[in-house]
Amino acid sequence: MVANFNHDGHGNWPRKGYTENNSATFYSTGNPCLDFFFHVVPDTQPESLTQRLESAWAHDPLTALKLVCNLRGVRGTGKSDKEGFHAVARWLFKNHPRTLACNVGAFAGFGYFKDLPEILYRLLEGPDIRARQKREWQQRKGTKIGRRFRCHNKSRRKKGRNSSRAATTSVPKEVRVANSAARDRELKQKASEMRNEKRIAMSMKLLERYKRDGDFRFLHDAVSGHFAHCLTADMEFLKSGETNKISLAAKWCPSLDSSFDLATLLCESIAKRVFPRDRFPEYEGLEEAHYAYRVRDRLRKDALVPLRRVLELPEVYMSAGRWGDVPYNRVPSVAMKLHKNKFMKHDGERFQSYLADVKSGKATIAAGALLPHEIVASLNDPDGGEVAELQWRRMVEDLSKEGKLENCIAVCDVSGSMSGTPMEVSVALGLLVSELSQEPWRGKVITFSECPQLHAIRGDGLRSKTEFIRRMEWGMNTDFQRVFDRILEVATAGKLRAEEMVQKVFVFSDMEFDQASSNPWETDYEAIARKFRERGYGAAVPQIVFWNLRDSRSTPVGAKQAGVALVSGFSKNLMKMFLDKAGDISPVAVMEAAISGEEYRELVVVD
Repeated sequence: MVANFNHDGHGNWPRKGYTENNSATFYSTGNPCLDFFFHVVPDTQPESLTQRLESAWAHDPLTALKLVCNLRGVRGTGKSDKEGFHAVARWLFKNHPRTLACNVGAFAGFGYFKDLPEILYRLLEGPDIRARQKREWQQRKGTKIGRRFRCHNKSRRKKGRNSSRAATTSVPKEVRVANSAARDRELKQKASEMRNEKRIAMSMKLLERYKRDGDFRFLHDAVSGHFAHCLTADMEFLKSGETNKISLAAKWCPSLDSSFDLATLLCESIAKRVFPRDRFPEYEGLEEAHYAYRVRDRLRKDALVPLRRVLELPEVYMSAGRWGDVPYNRVPSVAMKLHKNKFMKHDGERFQSYLADVKSGKATIAAGALLPHEIVASLNDPDGGEVAELQWRRMVEDLSKEGKLENCIAVCDVSGSMSGTPMEVSVALGLLVSELSQEPWRGKVITFSECPQLHAIRGDGLRSKTEFIRRMEWGMNTDFQRVFDRILEVATAGKLRAEEMVQKVFVFSDMEFDQASSNPWETDYEAIARKFRERGYGAAVPQIVFWNLRDSRSTPVGAKQAGVALVSGFSKNLMKMFLDKAGDISPVAVMEAAISGEEYRELVVVD
């Protein structure tokens, strides 16, 4: 009794500290899983990400596994963070390899089939392999440009030389041509030998790892087994004419003898599972090498080629030079973003006609897998932003079909600490909220500054609207409390009733707010709630959705704070949870709602 009386009940409260701008904040929500959900963003360093995952896993392994899938999810309420997912996949392989292997099918469902061979590839080549390849490609590209520039200058200098001297010292043309051809043959031979050596080295690395590492072997078998299962089912769907049930396994299965196949040797493993000896008697008695050759070739002919054909993959038509046959209405959103300039170059008239049909509503364009700020960035592409305008419109239409935001407004942080991608995301998501909101808040946004302002966004398209937002008066500080002071001033001046107040405020920020309270340990949310009570609006404190866009320690509220949501990331998917949603919210409830879909029930923790 004495102990209970003397216990102040504050022992489990999260530890407080200060933001980078000296405003009181929490350093944690008090719930490791919620910390992972709120703090992990695309610029989170792998070391920090895995530390948060380790804490979350110790707290609740199944919830942590669900959050890993939410991090990768390109559909539903997922965050579309590919690099973050591959960092945690590496951690899972090191600490819980059986759980990783036993959930490969679910992982492919949250992301793409291609994530599975990519996990194997990064385990073999190192976590930074893609960054290294990108740097090497940029260096090669720069070398080619430099060589072209030097050759151009050299040819110009040659023109000024004495022509008679050049004529007397020149080698006969026939000899020069023969020497050049010989050099080309020698270079091609060396290049071919180097490629073969590289292929052999890659295959040997895989075989050595497969034999030595039981966990890697188990994962490799699980990946090839999942591809084989899906391809076998897809071949049956193709035979029965149920083409709408065919998966994308054939699209993302490595092509035979591709660099991906040579690095992972997946095709042979998949082929042997699709055409096993015990089910196909024609392979009985064949020696292993001949059997492997036969089933690999059969996998290509009987599975990959016909399935890719029925899927109408744009890459199939592009590689064959059949640009006029590309079915533009079937091109996925990311592929459209990547290849639109090629479509314009090789099939310009038909592609322009397709875009005109999309504008008039006669055709559709995909936008689902793109992030809002990626679409905005595409406005500067060579096509003049025409595709970006249409994809933004499609994204807004798709979200609008799922619901509207009632009495909601966005507050966009574009302070100095948000420079770079976070600032672009803040602008894009703020614009998206304004377009999904109902009147009277539709098309409006609030700016962070010493004197926050409510702006009505002007423009008839994505380009004009984003240009208007960028021209708005932005302060470089983040006086978060001042936003709500202004809301209170307008409410009291207009004698608004509680039900007429803004009900939900989306705050797109890095949470590094300025000091604005006389009480040094009063957080911004605590100060806002106090001010509303003092003005007689205690029952009308707006629900606040804190949307984190940058890797930082600052945490506005604890896990148990009612009336608040803590979300993060660059994807618009989490916004679906607030469409046409009334009632109370809390940080933990929103996190649990984000990982409550049917697809999350397939996940299992094994080790």
